[in-house]
Amino acid sequence: MFIEQGVNSENKFWKYLIGSLIIILASTIGQIPLLVGFKYKELINGDSYSSNNEDIMHSLEPNVTLFLILISFVFALGGVYYVVRYLHNQTVLSVTTSRKKMDWSRFFFAFFLWAIFTVVSTLLFYFISPDDFIINFKPIPFAILVIIGALLIPIQTSTEEYVFRGYLMQGFANLSKNRWFPLLMTSIIFGGMHLSNPEVLKMGNIVLVYYIGTGLFLGVITLMDEGMELALGFHAANNLIGALLITSDWSAFQTHSIFKDISEPEAGLDVILPVIVIYPIILYVFSRKYQWFGWKEKLTGKIELQELSNV
Repeated sequence: MFIEQGVNSENKFWKYLIGSLIIILASTIGQIPLLVGFKYKELINGDSYSSNNEDIMHSLEPNVTLFLILISFVFALGGVYYVVRYLHNQTVLSVTTSRKKMDWSRFFFAFFLWAIFTVVSTLLFYFISPDDFIINFKPIPFAILVIIGALLIPIQTSTEEYVFRGYLMQGFANLSKNRWFPLLMTSIIFGGMHLSNPEVLKMGNIVLVYYIGTGLFLGVITLMDEGMELALGFHAANNLIGALLITSDWSAFQTHSIFKDISEPEAGLDVILPVIVIYPIILYVFSRKYQWFGWKEKLTGKIELQELSNV
C-alpha cells in the first residue's frame, strides 16, 4: 500500500519537520539566480527593486523570468531526494508508487487526457468570448518557451507532487495512523501555498476553493491508485499546456503563450466548476479504467499497527 510505505517506527514526525525545512532551504538557495537577475537589471537600468509579486513577474523578459523561477524547483527536488534517501532511509520509488517500478502508461494517460481537455476548453472559451482574448503568438519567443517549459515545468510539478502527495502524505500518515488526515492536511497546505499567487490577490480568497479542491483531487487519485503516476501526469499537463496556451497580466506564469486573456478577472463559475463537475468526471474515468474499489477504506481508513513496516 502506497501511503504505508513511509510509515514505520523509525520515521518519527519530527523528521518530516526537519526534512521540510531542508527542502525549503534548498528552494530558497535555488531562488538566488532570480534575485541576481533582478539586481542586475537594477544596476544596469537603474530600476528599483520591488518585492511586489506582480512587479516581480513583469520585471524581466517573460522567458527569462520563467526560467529563473523554475530553477528553484530543481534545487527543491534535489532537497526532496536528499531527505528521502538520507534522512528517512527510503527509496525515491517508495514515495512515488507502490508498484515495482514507475508506471509510465498511467502518467501519460493522465497527461494526455488533461492536455486534450485543456486545449479543447481553451479554444471553446476563445470562440465563445473572442473579445476577452488577443493572439499573443510570436514564433521565436514561443519556441524558447516550449523548450523551457518542456524541460523545467515537469520538474516544477513533480517537485510539488513529491512534496505533497508523496513526502508529506506519508509524513502525516506517520503522525495520524490513518488516511483521511494526510489527505486533508496536504490539500489544505497545497492550497495555502498558492495564497500569494496573483490570481488570489485579484479575485479574492474564493480562488482557494479551486487550489484546495485540486489538492484534494490529486490526493484522492494518489490514494485510490496506490501511487502518484496519475497525479504527476495530470499536474504536468495542467501547468505545461496552460503555460503554452494562455497567459494574462494577473496569472502566476507570465509567458509568450498563444493567447492572452485581457478580460477583467473575477471569481465565478470557472473557479467552482472544475472542483464540483470536471474533477468528479475525471475521477470516474480513472476509477473505471483502473478498477478502483474500497473507496472508504482507502480514503478514510486507519493504518493498523501490523501494517507498519520499514521500506
